[in-house]
Amino acid sequence: MDARSLDLKTCTLDAHRPLVIVDVDEVLAQFMAGFGAFVARHGFELRVDRFALFQNIYRPGETEHLDLIAGRALFDDFFRDGGEDLEPAAGAADALADLSLNANVVILTNAPEHGRQTRARWLKTHGFDYPLIINSGPKGPSAADLAGRVKAPAVFVDDLLPQLESVAASAPAVGRFQMVADERLRPLAPSAPDRHARIDLWPDLKVAIREALALDGR
Repeated sequence: MDARSLDLKTCTLDAHRPLVIVDVDEVLAQFMAGFGAFVARHGFELRVDRFALFQNIYRPGETEHLDLIAGRALFDDFFRDGGEDLEPAAGAADALADLSLNANVVILTNAPEHGRQTRARWLKTHGFDYPLIINSGPKGPSAADLAGRVKAPAVFVDDLLPQLESVAASAPAVGRFQMVADERLRPLAPSAPDRHARIDLWPDLKVAIREALALDGR
């Protein structure tokens, strides 16, 4: 049984409370800023000129981005040596703390398995001490599994349109919100506001989530 299944199996939820499923990178954490600082320490540049990761890494002075294999190696190294050097998204900790008073909160991230402990430490340090699930690939099946355990509304928050589409396909009853923390990425991020609400500021997102979960009446 893989680590993701073990996480899903052991994640305990209150079946009578609503559910908030939330991503980490560019939702709770300012990932691109932290990763950019990491690659700079290794002699590269991160140019935020497209909504991508590896295609934004360059050698100084060059116009062709770093090859994908080298970019992936930097990404893996980041989760070994730099994964705790991330700033939290403004207002995220306060928003989840408020929501957690009346709802289950679960963190669902596609961080590499070797970064599990680093990610867990970062989350706890910054006030996100909630159940953590390390996912792999599309998040729809995991979100459907989690939402199926509660007899109340559920919502899912992510920055990536394909993940929102995955949840829509696997768990159509789950409310979906797109959130992009990095101001440089916001105009570049593919969105589908007709299918997934787009709210990039946590104070506003918290209000929308409370409404979607009907928490104001609790």
